[in-house]
Amino acid sequence: MPSNRLRPRSAGMLLGLALPLLGLSALASAQQPIQENRGELTMRALLAPQQEATLSSRMEGTLDELAVSLGATVAEGDVLARFDCRIEQARVNVANTELGVARLNSQAKDRLRRLDAVGDLEVALARAEVDKAQSALNLAAVQRDRCTLKAPFAGRIAAVHVKPFQTMAAGTPIADLVGDGPLKVRLNAPSAHLSELGEGQPVSLDVSETGKRYAATLSAVSARIDAVAQTVELEARLDQAHDELMPGMTGRATLVAESPTTEDSDEGTP
Repeated sequence: MPSNRLRPRSAGMLLGLALPLLGLSALASAQQPIQENRGELTMRALLAPQQEATLSSRMEGTLDELAVSLGATVAEGDVLARFDCRIEQARVNVANTELGVARLNSQAKDRLRRLDAVGDLEVALARAEVDKAQSALNLAAVQRDRCTLKAPFAGRIAAVHVKPFQTMAAGTPIADLVGDGPLKVRLNAPSAHLSELGEGQPVSLDVSETGKRYAATLSAVSARIDAVAQTVELEARLDQAHDELMPGMTGRATLVAESPTTEDSDEGTP
């Protein structure tokens, strides 16, 4: 009788110990690339843009205009947002006036110097005041230009974080811009196969969202290995542009690893 009562408890304990082990095994197998036959490596792939940036406010102020929306296409140099710049423009006007006064004073000192009415030191000081006023004007102009946010490169708006007439601090994210150039493929391969990986190797990419297969070429191998996952990050470029592909799409990539012993065996052949 005692043994019968202990059997369910023992079975439950064994099952409780087995389930976490199975979960860890499944997680490890999902994270690690799968090695196929004939030296093929199959791994998860992520499409990413060549250029992307989160554009932030460069000043503290109120947003007067938000010229973009989600998914909008912008060209390099297009205005994305404008702040209330009346104070900054007033500073530019003051600096411009001070520069004009300094120039008039310097011209007067030059005329007096020709008449030997002033010395060289006064002329030099007047010219230095002109340079000082010019620098103040340049500084005020730079501060005014921060009121306008322009696209640093051509692309599409992936996210908008603010609303018009919102008051914000410097560094507040305004919009995410994704470049419209060719996409790159990000991969992670086992670090044990590092010696078999090299730029120029062909990559076959199966994208889940489109259900199609695309040709790509390995373009970069990271200079650092992830010691925890024991993987090395790779990048590949698509051989052709495809309008249906978007950043963030995922799939599986198959790469034919080079055999490190091929050249050695050829050199040893008489």
